[in-house]
Amino acid sequence: MKISFADLDLAKKGTLVVTVAEDRALLASAAHLDAQTHGALTRAAAASRFTGKFGQTLEILAPAGLDAGRVLLLGLGKLAELTDAKAESLGGSVYAAVAAQPETHLAIAVDPLTGDLSTASLAARLAHGLSLRAYRFDKYLTKQKADDKPSLEKVAVLLADHSAAKKAFADLDKLADGVVYARDLVTEPGNVLNPETYADRLKDLEKSGLEVEVLTLKDLKKLGMGALIGVGQGSKSESRVVVLRWNGGKDGAAPVAFVGKGVTFDSGGLSLKTAKGMEDMKWDMGGSAAVVGTLLALAGRKAKVNAVGVVGLVENMPSSTAQRPGDVVTSMSGQTIEVLNTDAEGRLVLADILWYTQDRFKPVAMINLATLTGAIIIALGHEHAGLFSNNDALAEAILAAGKDTGETLWRMPLGEAYDALLKSPIADMKNIGDGGAGSAVAAVFLQRFVNDVPWAHLDIAGVAWANKDKGVVPKGATGWGVRLLDQLVKSRYEA
Repeated sequence: MKISFADLDLAKKGTLVVTVAEDRALLASAAHLDAQTHGALTRAAAASRFTGKFGQTLEILAPAGLDAGRVLLLGLGKLAELTDAKAESLGGSVYAAVAAQPETHLAIAVDPLTGDLSTASLAARLAHGLSLRAYRFDKYLTKQKADDKPSLEKVAVLLADHSAAKKAFADLDKLADGVVYARDLVTEPGNVLNPETYADRLKDLEKSGLEVEVLTLKDLKKLGMGALIGVGQGSKSESRVVVLRWNGGKDGAAPVAFVGKGVTFDSGGLSLKTAKGMEDMKWDMGGSAAVVGTLLALAGRKAKVNAVGVVGLVENMPSSTAQRPGDVVTSMSGQTIEVLNTDAEGRLVLADILWYTQDRFKPVAMINLATLTGAIIIALGHEHAGLFSNNDALAEAILAAGKDTGETLWRMPLGEAYDALLKSPIADMKNIGDGGAGSAVAAVFLQRFVNDVPWAHLDIAGVAWANKDKGVVPKGATGWGVRLLDQLVKSRYEA
């Protein structure tokens, strides 16, 4: 699908989108078409439940006299309340409304606005949201019917200041590349994406300007990453750690660090999951995918920042060599861990790569992402990710970036009471608590491996995969975190 920006010309074939504010207030292009068709748009809206409410759409077969085959009314709601995130969501609404139609061409008329959001920004964000919603993963579909394939080939966004919109869209398009790459990684099945093939795939990102370093199992043993190695020792696929670096800032400036859990398939190990609980576990590497997608986006738009991404890639499988409940492992930090549940494995992976990241790179801040606990879904459902942090300023910046992008979070507590639940009789700590406050216990476990670095843990178990279409996200892998972290870099760390 090709997206372009052009002058505001309503003589377009295919489907033409025009905008309406709340209370059926037609914006300029819609009003022009309404006058041209002797009030056809007004009558169609009045005969329906369409009021111009935010995100509403109404499809009309184009009245006589128009070149378009269809006209789509798009509700903007209250113009003063439009934001970048809302504009992107509108793009998703447009794609959802036209995806099943046979037309190959779509034109979106963007009229001058009042309020804080510029017309050019609205146009660029609409296009970005449409692009994200149009995502498909169909590489393994060999017998698709023609009606099951999307018809839309070209999207023209029409506005007076199309040069400014095109310029704004350029960076967003690079951001979309990062989101799509992350979604592709999450969607790949476990028999295709394992720690070794995942690491091999990431080596190709050197073409994008990233520095890519792959640590093999031999390297991990030398570093003493006993916690991470223990998780993957039951798999025939060797564990890996991959370091991605983007050096777009000042020479020698401390980087911002992103750390991701990359369990390419999680059976639970010897603490075996149920069949129902296991079938989705190919996406237990969603945190690592978000880190990779973010670094790719930063490189794509040549962000003026130094950034490092570290992902721990393992497969958690049951076998005669698998880690046993009750085993004690020694982490890279030297701290020992009694592993009472092999299905609480993500925190073991993160323990070593968090320590490695803060020790080697001395980052200005360190943010990890992980599909870590089912407990966060019990607490927050699929609406917000859980945010835990040892630094209020960092937490506030992440919350603000979440609001700006629509990838929202809810801050959760840390504390000594939760940390006390990790006490083990034979090791420095155990890897689970007593069954309560599972997400907070996992977070304080991670906190033991970050020292005094400003740090945030994002538990994304409820948002890494979508069970239905919503906004800019089609059903499936969301790529959650890429847009959030890119915005965080822009607002807080970019020179």
